[in-house]
Amino acid sequence: MRTIYSTLILLYGSAIRLAGLLGNSKARLWQAGRQNWRKDLKRLNLNEQKTAWFHAASLGEFEQARPLIEEYKVRFPTHFILLSFFSPSGYEIQKNYDLANLVVYLPSDTKKNARDFLNLVNPTNIFFIKYEFWFNYLNRIKELQINCYLISGIFRRKQHFFSIYGNWFSNHLNAFSHFFVQNNSSKNLLNSIPFNNVTVSGDTRIDRVKKIATEDFKNTLIEEFCDHEKVIIFGSSWKPENELAIKLHKANSGIKIVVAPHEIDANKMTQLKNLLGKKSQLLSNAKDFGLKKDSTILVIDEIGLLSKVYRYATFAVIGGGFGSGIHNTLEAVVYGCPVIFGPNYQKFQEATDLLEAQVAFSIKNKEAFLQISTRLLQDSKFLKNSQDRAREYVKKNTGATQLIMEHLLHKK
Repeated sequence: MRTIYSTLILLYGSAIRLAGLLGNSKARLWQAGRQNWRKDLKRLNLNEQKTAWFHAASLGEFEQARPLIEEYKVRFPTHFILLSFFSPSGYEIQKNYDLANLVVYLPSDTKKNARDFLNLVNPTNIFFIKYEFWFNYLNRIKELQINCYLISGIFRRKQHFFSIYGNWFSNHLNAFSHFFVQNNSSKNLLNSIPFNNVTVSGDTRIDRVKKIATEDFKNTLIEEFCDHEKVIIFGSSWKPENELAIKLHKANSGIKIVVAPHEIDANKMTQLKNLLGKKSQLLSNAKDFGLKKDSTILVIDEIGLLSKVYRYATFAVIGGGFGSGIHNTLEAVVYGCPVIFGPNYQKFQEATDLLEAQVAFSIKNKEAFLQISTRLLQDSKFLKNSQDRAREYVKKNTGATQLIMEHLLHKK
């Protein structure tokens, strides 16, 4: 089975290299970022110091790792922090993250790469975020008996671990010293195969977004645009959500709409501006020329603002739910902001929890969207109830980072 798995990993790497040759920019970054990693690690001579290795697939998982990295740095200031990513979308944005001593791409999961990487890094503690399961790495970690933790883990019945042929996969879970999972369902699944070194800690991202919400922030242009009116923010939006913004704008006068698209390259910004119409304005344009008096749609064409801008929202529409899956809902909810998203949310525990708490609302079409958005805009009691529930959810679910850190300190 290991031979089959390793062969598939090699074929995947070959496919990425081919895609790079054919012009795929992400594939080129994926390949280029994994060159010369052995030489780079040898120069650091990490065997002479204690190292904590944090691995995140991409940017969303990094946000789950971040509060733990921050707390770890406080508790273990002399440890070397190594942060690895699988995806270019995570690495390229966070390659200069100041709390990490080194940010790298994770080398492909071959047996040789796993052996060499772990020998060169020689980690004291390893933290894999959410559902990063690389079986050659896990096998080597188990052989070396390194402290390894799964953070904010999610397990589902359909995963290989729980199938009738799942022994090969589940045996690799012995590499983990402890599982910190988001929900009781994940705990029960692990108990069934059977792993009992499991704690339901919740999602460390809640600690992260709560910290963001308490940080000082002031943007005069956005405050002037919002002007204490009802503001609906479309966060990390794709085409379906942008079309909903237009629909809402036409159906309601006296509201302001902020659109923060998932992709903000120049061509897409021009297309979006044309789609939204004459009453829309780019934030970059407002910085240069001031806000237009008649603008009622503001497009955030700047990275890093969205998580702070949600503080101005009456409610928010979160992108991705009509595609592969929703983006970050917690960034909005932490401000007591109800959220609406499309039907593809099932991979995210917080989405299920928020729906149950009537903080979130899932919609399948424009008609359903107009129905719930109209109620939030017109029924003040219903809106306040959802806002109060959002604040209560955040209050109830903070503390995962401290729980994990206390376990580490106790183990030490």
